Amino acid sequence: MSDDLVPTGRRSSAVATGRPRVLVVGGKLKQVRKARELGLDVVHAQFPDEYDRGHWPYVDQALLLDYGDIDRLLPLVRALHEAYPFQAAVSLFELGLLPTARINEALGLGGESVATVELLLDKWRMRRHLAARGISPVASAVGRSAQDVREFVQAHGLPIIVKPISESGSLKVFCIRDQADVDVVAERFRSLDGRWTARDLVRAEAFDEFLMEEFLDGPEISIETLTFDGRHVVVAVTDKECSGPGFVEIGHSQPSGCSADTLHEVTRLVTDFLDAVGLRNGPGHTEIKLTSRGPRIVESHNRIGGDRINELTEIAYGVDMERYALGASFGVVEPLATSPEPRGGAAVRFLTPEPGRVVEVSGVDAVRADPAFVDLQLEVAPGDEVPPLTWNEDKVGHVIARGATVTEAIAHGRRLAAAIHVRTEPTA
Repeated sequence: MSDDLVPTGRRSSAVATGRPRVLVVGGKLKQVRKARELGLDVVHAQFPDEYDRGHWPYVDQALLLDYGDIDRLLPLVRALHEAYPFQAAVSLFELGLLPTARINEALGLGGESVATVELLLDKWRMRRHLAARGISPVASAVGRSAQDVREFVQAHGLPIIVKPISESGSLKVFCIRDQADVDVVAERFRSLDGRWTARDLVRAEAFDEFLMEEFLDGPEISIETLTFDGRHVVVAVTDKECSGPGFVEIGHSQPSGCSADTLHEVTRLVTDFLDAVGLRNGPGHTEIKLTSRGPRIVESHNRIGGDRINELTEIAYGVDMERYALGASFGVVEPLATSPEPRGGAAVRFLTPEPGRVVEVSGVDAVRADPAFVDLQLEVAPGDEVPPLTWNEDKVGHVIARGATVTEAIAHGRRLAAAIHVRTEPTA
């Protein structure tokens, strides 16, 4: 047996149990637990240090390796599939999307095509693909130097956006508003080389070139969808609150406060977009700017939105999109016929204390006892360091609140977040 293949001690396989068998690539413990709860046998491909005994009750076989190394992953998956066939590979995690598509394609298991997944991961290819079809026009170009930035600004004016060609999570998004920034942004961007690894990003080497885009004014929302054999269902629309020069998201809420006309226009745009990129099944998370010229697509992913969006959708609409993503292809969940109606309001507020060393944390017990409280996660304690807020991974926690309406939920979320005090002091 390969050192990468870890049995769990369970006598459980598609041969032994007759249950459908799924390969889950990456993701969180709760997702393999949900797969088991849906009645599926589970093979789990995971980084070794992210797999522990908590997984054992839900996982039949574990492949512990860097699953982004497809040359190493595919032979192991193929051998396991020949012995204990599984019917689909699924990933709900950004780093697992492309390996999953390659597995499904190599084994003839269906799922999203490699072409579709690669298109969604590459923002420059996506922009060109949309432009060729007249969908959501946004001026854009790839740059490598300060001269490239100057030429783009000369053609399109200021402000502009400079960001990675791949990646998500508001990673190193620069808004260039004046000439001083124009002259230095290319060097600032290249300085990111070597600061991340393949464990952090889809393309850890992605900082030798960057994407330049026209600035899109207006508020940002995201559209959460489930697709069933090419039929797209909008499950929820998420309103977003962003902060700082990198537009890091500090709050989300559902249902959206947008007008019915705006939601209708956005739904039509997202449906056309998903058709254009060839998404056939599973979840989608599409970010939209409501500009003065109409809605424009920022980016999209064939996964569920991060930042606790699925939890909001469960509260506000009663739909667990993770269960659909894991179980729809096996027929163990009933496809949605239409968009669900909201049952109430839900909001998440992220904890963003001042940068520095944490000296005191208070207010947690009172927040947990509050009637509006749903969930709290706090990832720092006294002695830990809070980094400057530059991308989503710099946030140190969140609080989720519910309300009878979205307005009430937002107010509760802000109140509860303000009640958690993370006091810091400057580091030397």
